[in-house]
Amino acid sequence: MKVIVTGGCGFIGSNLVDRLIKEGFETYVIDNLSTGKIEFLNPIAKFYQSDILDVQKMKSIFEDVKPNAVFHLAAQIDVQTSIHNPDLDAQINILGSINLIELCKTYKSKLIYSSSAAVYGTPLYLPVCEQHLIQPLSNYGISKVTPELYIRCYARLYNVKFTILRYSNVYGPRQMPKGEGGVISIFINKIINDETPAIFGDGQQTRDFIYVEDVVSANLSALKAEKNGTYNISTNKRISINELIKKINCILNKNIVPAYKQERIGDIDHSCLDNQLAKMELNWQPKYSIIEGITKTCQFNENIQ
Repeated sequence: MKVIVTGGCGFIGSNLVDRLIKEGFETYVIDNLSTGKIEFLNPIAKFYQSDILDVQKMKSIFEDVKPNAVFHLAAQIDVQTSIHNPDLDAQINILGSINLIELCKTYKSKLIYSSSAAVYGTPLYLPVCEQHLIQPLSNYGISKVTPELYIRCYARLYNVKFTILRYSNVYGPRQMPKGEGGVISIFINKIINDETPAIFGDGQQTRDFIYVEDVVSANLSALKAEKNGTYNISTNKRISINELIKKINCILNKNIVPAYKQERIGDIDHSCLDNQLAKMELNWQPKYSIIEGITKTCQFNENIQ
């Protein structure tokens, strides 16, 4: 089976590519390397350096590959960038995705789209299920949910096969220690280097952190799914930011005290996604505990210091 991974040199994408190649898939990577790292590229994958906004080049790649499936992970992922540069955010996440959806229609490729918990906004209840109100708090959330609407429309109009995966907070090896989504990587990097990590608020806020290998497994499960669907990919477990710091300190045998700073406007207090639908319909479930995931991430980060 031929598969394309957009953003295949990025954090989640490169981990997915490694797994696809291990499983025997003929794997092609599209990445413009704006945030992806060429050193993360699996040498067995065929690489196309291209922007998903380059319509003609994308058409040429799809004509060359004729993929059975496309894993769409290329995205603008920084919330602050989406707020300060909404045009850029919309171009990459919305227009770039439309280009991919159109090509999937033309080449009858199944589309596995990486979405986000950001589409839900402030939870009205916990854990958040897929039927929760869609009310994004940021331009990023808007630009992640908009392609979902296009995908479902193309499924109705043109029979495009799809699976939409809404991730909770993903962490693991190769995540860059910057941006809001990479809080575990940021904390680990700071603590390894005996620097003081910053917590915005009192640290009692909770998140649902999922290890990258579990996200990779969810993508492979989505590839096998018989019907179209939208699924939360999460652990369905919450951990406070204070507890997270304690666990990282313990694993690294450190005792770094964080600096508490003023809570940021727009940050939600608690987040947790219900993963029951993915368990039932994708025959998937997370395997890594927070301790196992953090330990593996710490080992990776220590080795690249």
